[in-house]
Amino acid sequence: MGAEKTRPTALTRREVDNIIRPHVEGVEVAPAKRRMPTHEFEVNDTVQIKTGPFATFSGHVAEINEDQLKVKVLVDIFGRETPVELDFTQVTKL
Repeated sequence: MGAEKTRPTALTRREVDNIIRPHVEGVEVAPAKRRMPTHEFEVNDTVQIKTGPFATFSGHVAEINEDQLKVKVLVDIFGRETPVELDFTQVTKL
């Protein structure tokens, strides 16, 4: 008849750890330390947007997300400050 539906077998915590942190000759290799991205931005800095639909607009940095390499800029659009999330590479400090 039809093929039976089967569920995948769940991995154990040890199996997941072995995938994430490989072992070399029986010695656990420490995970590489993640370097923090370098940027010149600080909250309340005035920046100008270089690319994208808001190119040439300027605004103030409201939030910095180093994990995602993003910066949230408050841009004045039609008289209202609107938060716009941009990559670090899309803005330059004024």
